[in-house]
Amino acid sequence: MTAADERSGGASGIRTISVGGRYAVHIGPDALARLGEHVGGGRRVMVIHQPGRAALVDEVVERVRAAGGAPFTHEVPDAEAAKDVSVLAGAWGALGQAGFTRDDLVVGVGGGAATDLAGFVAASWLRGVDVVQLPTSLLGVVDAAVGGKTGINTAEGKNLVGAFHEPRAVLCDPAWMASMSRPDLVSGLAEVIKCGFIADPVILDLIEADPAAACDPAAPVLGELIARAVEVKADVVENDLTEAGIREILNYGHTFAHAIEQVEDYRWRHGDAVAVGMVFAAELAVRSGVLDPAVLERHRSVLGSVGLPTSYAGSDWEALRSAMARDKKARGTTLRFIVLSGVGSTQRLDGPDERLLTEAFAAVTTAG
Repeated sequence: MTAADERSGGASGIRTISVGGRYAVHIGPDALARLGEHVGGGRRVMVIHQPGRAALVDEVVERVRAAGGAPFTHEVPDAEAAKDVSVLAGAWGALGQAGFTRDDLVVGVGGGAATDLAGFVAASWLRGVDVVQLPTSLLGVVDAAVGGKTGINTAEGKNLVGAFHEPRAVLCDPAWMASMSRPDLVSGLAEVIKCGFIADPVILDLIEADPAAACDPAAPVLGELIARAVEVKADVVENDLTEAGIREILNYGHTFAHAIEQVEDYRWRHGDAVAVGMVFAAELAVRSGVLDPAVLERHRSVLGSVGLPTSYAGSDWEALRSAMARDKKARGTTLRFIVLSGVGSTQRLDGPDERLLTEAFAAVTTAG
């Protein structure tokens, strides 16, 4: 049975998506009510959170207490600044000072960077303690919090240090996204659109039918888009937790995207970089003879309709090429890309000709 088959709803309006029967993603109003199931009497709970989420953190703390747990809180910086070695060390220090044991629990509250950090803190403390993720951003729920990937950044690249560590549960109330800025919400849509191109074309159809609604946290279609994107990721992860095979398709657009993020010192939003990265991958696929140019144009159309960038006018090619060579998906000196042969059909492109790479780069730096 796939994750999509196991999706359910009910009077509460919560949609539950199973990830291989190992844990579930709960999406809907009052999803936080499920937190008590993972606390238990006397269990220490460290709530690792980003700034600006005081009301939600207070509610988490109260629910932990109500379930008989002992809550602690630890604030970390916003955005990619959270995924720094010094911040990681500070979180370890907080766990040590609180006397955390293997029976205790970490809760990650915030965007994708916060859940990445919280997951790695849990994976590395005493060689692994439980974590429950509470993503408060669109990017967080459809990407970072689901799938068990955790990590931090180094000066040499993004997510080069990390571990696979699945959460006990992922809880998300779309209402938490109401306070997101429009640019941040739109950035998260890049990962949703990615799921449309690699596996679920209905996602693309829904966005094309009403791009404005797709950007509205109060619109029902956004909840549908979230559920569909989570189902895509859950189905992939169910079959390949450690990225030994099919899970690589989730990296569509990410090789070039991570290079942009690195050379721009993480000033670019992740989703914005992924949007350009998908156009780069589509340009590369067309030039390699595996993709119809019409699908490339659909990339630009869908991404542009919600306000995502489709071109990049920053660093020179050599800096980006060097950054891609350090990408964790590279093997030795060989670059590896996930590309499309059609909507919903992916394949791997190993070691493409350098001329094709530079042509694809030129296309995304000169396109409107």
